[in-house]
Amino acid sequence: MSEEFREAPEIPGVTIGISGPARRSLAHRLISLGLRMHGARTHYIRPGSRVDVSLLDGLVLSGGTHVHPENYGQQPQVTARYDHRRDATDQRLLKEAEAIGIPVLGICRGAQFINVFHGGSLCQNVTPLRVHTRHRPLLLPLQTVRLVTGSRLGQLMHGPVIGANRIHSQAIKRLGKNLRVVAVDNDLFVQAIENTRGQWLMGVQWHPEYLLYHGGHRRIFGQFVEAARNFKLARLEPEAGPADPETTS
Repeated sequence: MSEEFREAPEIPGVTIGISGPARRSLAHRLISLGLRMHGARTHYIRPGSRVDVSLLDGLVLSGGTHVHPENYGQQPQVTARYDHRRDATDQRLLKEAEAIGIPVLGICRGAQFINVFHGGSLCQNVTPLRVHTRHRPLLLPLQTVRLVTGSRLGQLMHGPVIGANRIHSQAIKRLGKNLRVVAVDNDLFVQAIENTRGQWLMGVQWHPEYLLYHGGHRRIFGQFVEAARNFKLARLEPEAGPADPETTS
């Protein structure tokens, strides 16, 4: 096992909240592993939880059920599983995270929810709209994703094109405010977003937690933990007090 892949020593005080469904799945345990590999502690947040966001140094919105269309002014057009309680919890978490400036990483549903939170909308079913890609679940990184040069994601991936997995049937449609598209697939469906101002924020449409054996996807978690660490250190820095009158001229 390479040095990069070994679990890093825990960094005291860096705590990442992972928002997910009532029952944790393998994906959520892998997200936790991906964060702990880079020195973070994790705290799982279930729907309805009243966790104090100010005690966190970072927030992950994980995958899961579809975001209910009423959150972006539509009615359901497909048969899908929804979780109103989780939608409400993620809404509160994002609102408080943005107010405080806590770094946020959205994965699949999480990226979609970030977009909706910022006033965007979703395509409820991308299957009939695919032309250059086949719509089938891919756990392996067989989907071609093209990155925007100079973006945060493009820099950490060390190249303009990567392979990613695909487990979603919805996608970002109208982009939310203060966001930019930083990756697309061969059908130009949005694969990643970043914010243009405010706290560190990134959303990826694929599931990097299933690709921890790949250095680029591991670095997504690494950069996110680094952002959380920097946020924590900035909060710990004492504010400059008034100048000592005896030392001023």
